[in-house]
Amino acid sequence: MKKILFFIIPAFILAIIIILSYQFFFLRRNEKGALQITSNPKSKVYLDDKFIGETPLCKCEVADMLPVGSYTLKIIPNDPSLADYQEKIDIAVSVLTVVDRKFGKGAESEGSVIYLTPLSDKNSTELLVLSFPDKSDVFMDSAVVGQTSLLLDDITESDHSLLIKRNGYKDKAVRIRTPKGYKLTARVYLGIDGRSVLNSSSSAAVSTQITPLPSKVLQKALILQTPNGFLRVRSDASLSASEIDRVTPGETFELMDEKSGWYQIKLEDGEEGWISSRYAEKE
Repeated sequence: MKKILFFIIPAFILAIIIILSYQFFFLRRNEKGALQITSNPKSKVYLDDKFIGETPLCKCEVADMLPVGSYTLKIIPNDPSLADYQEKIDIAVSVLTVVDRKFGKGAESEGSVIYLTPLSDKNSTELLVLSFPDKSDVFMDSAVVGQTSLLLDDITESDHSLLIKRNGYKDKAVRIRTPKGYKLTARVYLGIDGRSVLNSSSSAAVSTQITPLPSKVLQKALILQTPNGFLRVRSDASLSASEIDRVTPGETFELMDEKSGWYQIKLEDGEEGWISSRYAEKE
């Protein structure tokens, strides 16, 4: 009897392990999220260099949803005179990522990427507004709430209107809905206002004063929340590279270079190092 019992108990435990492993790996692999893409003009859409359709596109039905994970999105306008658009996006489980792109000549293009990130506090609501260029004015429901990069908490669970403004650029309006238990990130790209450039050119034509060219606009990297409260800075773009420093969420650093899954930043002491792009946002 003892031998039989000794055999049954390990077999029972093994069965439980197999069932739990199946549930974890199979269900995890089948976790999916939705993606909606709009553009003007009509464009072809690629994810990780795989053609998935033309705009307007919505992978919103259960059968069409995408596995969770990071993707390289490329939108190629049907007008060959317009430049392609490429962006890193994340698909999260059971939420919708929304991408909109209005193509223009050169820097006149504009757009937005909106996505949700689950919060540990399911009763909290956060809003992160990023823009290019940085230091743009943010209006929410017609009231000024600050400048980008801007993180707001205790936002009401409701529909809101965002308006991003900066001199020399076209205003960008975005409609959002902030649900409880999530941080909504709105990454907004402002297009150069052609009329402003034309007026500036006209003024410069009648002036005899020589004005130096503006310095190159540098991108920055905003450190996002991490599971352990800090992010390791490594000497090279590899997990095996040595740790040279640590940075904390909310800090911003000059973005020097990027590789697949990594950003190179300049630290306050001038030293350069690499961080995981999973926990950073380009501004």
